[in-house]
Amino acid sequence: NSLLSLGRRRGRKCGRGHKGERQRGTRPRLGFEGGQTPFYIRIPKYGFNEGHSRPLGLVPGPPPLTTIQIIKSLRWPSIYCFDIFQGADTFTAKVNIEVQLASELAIAAIEKNGGVVTTAFYDPRSLDIVCKPVPFFLRGQPIPKRMLPPEELVPYYTDAKNRGYLADPAKFPEARLELARKYGYILPDITKDELFKMLCTRKDPRQIFFGLAPGWVVNMTDKKILKPTDENLLKYYSS
Repeated sequence: NSLLSLGRRRGRKCGRGHKGERQRGTRPRLGFEGGQTPFYIRIPKYGFNEGHSRPLGLVPGPPPLTTIQIIKSLRWPSIYCFDIFQGADTFTAKVNIEVQLASELAIAAIEKNGGVVTTAFYDPRSLDIVCKPVPFFLRGQPIPKRMLPPEELVPYYTDAKNRGYLADPAKFPEARLELARKYGYILPDITKDELFKMLCTRKDPRQIFFGLAPGWVVNMTDKKILKPTDENLLKYYSS
């Protein structure tokens, strides 16, 4: 009788109860929060930002940094804006960078080290060429002119506070000084810097690549650059 009662007590429902998720074994795992990010992933570990600013040597320098240099670092497939959420106080690199958008904090973090920021518009075709230059050169097509920004973006790129590439260069020193006063740092004099030539290098508003003018054809096979000689073409690409 004891064996029979033991078997009935253990064997009828096997200690799992009557129906439901307890008997079926479909209860969620320990720590499951209904599909939301669990707390042990949502809350960062202590010291999570330790060493996050170590130089990795991925971005080439000291030439001006553009979209193509950042993409070559194999970290970002494309970049449209430049922002700094963490590490603005520890950023020490002196760079000349060109992006489409830049926050005020990012501009201040770069300029306090003697760097230069330029925000420039890239139309979809120009951006695709910059992201994938080799496939474009292999097609044997002339480098097109970069299009001007649309009407709603003209105020942004003509404002010296945004470091727009269409802004009046004479207003840049005042805008840089105003930002330095706002964030409380001393603005370096880049005219006395040994990298002054690199820091002052800028593209033409119609130019896509440094050193390559619109209308030129890059011959990848013969490693030559073909330049137009027709007056109509020269007039078109220079306008």
